[in-house]
Amino acid sequence: MKRLIPLIVAAALSACGMDVASSAATAAALKKQELEQAKKTQDMAQQKINQAVEQMNQAAQNREDAQKQ
Repeated sequence: MKRLIPLIVAAALSACGMDVASSAATAAALKKQELEQAKKTQDMAQQKINQAVEQMNQAAQNREDAQKQ
């Protein structure tokens, strides 16, 4: 992000600045979407891991309870 701002400013000051600036803005928007999608994927993966751990813990508890009887 820190590199993107000077790039946009430099592009705006150049002769073909509008084309470069719009390309940079489009690239930044695409990168933002990619990051948001990656976050959603990570959150879903974490939920699945948490569910699997919970199921394993429940199964272990059930085995312990069965052994006590």
